[in-house]
Amino acid sequence: MQDRFDSQGRTRWRRFAAMLVPATAAAGAILFGMSSGAIASDITVSGQTFKIGADRLEGDGFTQYGGVVREKGKDGKVHPIALSEISSAELYNLCQSVRADLPGMPVVLTINAGQGKEPARAKDLLIAMDSLNGNATFTNIKIGRDATDLNPTAQKGSFGQNSDHVSITNLQQVSRYTTAATFNLVGLKLKVNVGDDAKGKECF
Repeated sequence: MQDRFDSQGRTRWRRFAAMLVPATAAAGAILFGMSSGAIASDITVSGQTFKIGADRLEGDGFTQYGGVVREKGKDGKVHPIALSEISSAELYNLCQSVRADLPGMPVVLTINAGQGKEPARAKDLLIAMDSLNGNATFTNIKIGRDATDLNPTAQKGSFGQNSDHVSITNLQQVSRYTTAATFNLVGLKLKVNVGDDAKGKECF
């Protein structure tokens, strides 16, 4: 029983440690090292979702269209997702949370930034999401465009929309993948919440 726990524990801690790498890199203003030109169908993901919350997002150069991501492995599961690109984004009171439970031990990794007057800022932001909740206002929005007019790597004939600016309050987003050319996390706070401390620590 102990050997089985040790094996599972080591495996899950390795996965958990891997999650910390991009979070630490973000402190140096580089997140994942990719720009919004990535081809969505070529992206492999862990299969695990994470949550992003913010009091307010202000974004210039917004586009959105459908896509897919695939879990890593020969027979990796395919997930249809909504892809959002934002040329320049400001996020006020940003929160990111990831569940990384160990056997019999709840674990939640949380990242907070932009909690003061200065927001977190991202350039060439690409988000692959399962869901998005909030109150949104779009400026000069165009709905029903061919997605390839917005990104040549998108599927031809698929639905797309874009706007000059987007403002979202009470943002709640479940994502599978995020990239940015730069991500400046002002006042970065990273916390590993374990056991009872993990309760209620997810962004929403």
